[in-house]
Amino acid sequence: MMHIGRRGFMVGMGAFGLATTLPTRRASAQDKIILGDGAHKYEWQKDWLKLPDGVKLASTHGCVAVDSKDNIYFNTDNENAIIVVEPSGKYIKSMAKDFRGGAHGMTIAKEGDKEVLYLSHTGRHEVVKMTLEGEVLLSIPFPEKAGIYKDGDKPSNKKYLPTSVAVAPNGDIYVGDGYGMSWVHQWNSKGEYIRSWNGQDGEAGKFSTPHGVAIDLRGAEPRVIVADRGNHRIQVFTLEGKFISAHKDGLQSPCKVYLRGSDILIPDLAGWIAILDKDNKLVSRLGVASKNGGNFGAPVDQWKDGEFTAPHGAAWDSKGNAYVEDWNKTGRVTKLVRVQ
Repeated sequence: MMHIGRRGFMVGMGAFGLATTLPTRRASAQDKIILGDGAHKYEWQKDWLKLPDGVKLASTHGCVAVDSKDNIYFNTDNENAIIVVEPSGKYIKSMAKDFRGGAHGMTIAKEGDKEVLYLSHTGRHEVVKMTLEGEVLLSIPFPEKAGIYKDGDKPSNKKYLPTSVAVAPNGDIYVGDGYGMSWVHQWNSKGEYIRSWNGQDGEAGKFSTPHGVAIDLRGAEPRVIVADRGNHRIQVFTLEGKFISAHKDGLQSPCKVYLRGSDILIPDLAGWIAILDKDNKLVSRLGVASKNGGNFGAPVDQWKDGEFTAPHGAAWDSKGNAYVEDWNKTGRVTKLVRVQ
């Protein structure tokens, strides 16, 4: 059995939590590959995804979401903009073909007795709310009222490149403009603009690529967590955008934030998954930095079981199994089975 745990992360730590690749024994074909340690051990699931003929992956530069039935949703950059599969990897459907080329951030939220999916799209410069069948219910264009996109309607859209979306318990919608002007924007459930902030009023300072946003329900009051990727950290705010704290433990290029129970799952583009506890401290790291860490062009013949190339999206299901989408030109989605 090959086991890559937190010890492998802690050796060789650098200024930004960087880890050098440690020598590990390559597992034989019949061996299991276990990542992580302590309460967070996961078995790398080989040959998990089972797509039918005619359904192909393009680059996977997007996100992962899981619904209440534990079906997994992930993005790819062709007409299969959102692919839905069962936990076994069995294909259910593809949808949102009109959103090919830029489907980037997703979250699934409860609305009454139904679930809805929110999608941020860098190519269309908008956020949409849709049914789990792909019917668009609401479209939120660029935040003109924020007053930071100065060059008029269409040119401003080119500066607004939303990379992530989250929904608070009251229905408010938070969007990270991660590839544009590096702000977080807030709307109400009707798509009416509320406010924007860029972190400059907090102790940690301005955002640099606020690539992911999430709502933290672990405390007495909901919070907004921002994956401030260019600054190698996450930042925590009130729902009104007031700074609370910033954390760097185990992070180099955090892309998204996914919460389950008291823990946070963070895909890091450098080549690993960081798991933080209720205090936002690192408790486990899944994977090690490899020669393909952060490499969009990592070819299939260089992929190795047990090594990610560039984790960009990740989510847990109800059993604690994790699903990871690498930022990869060929397309790669991996399942990690929680070891009890």
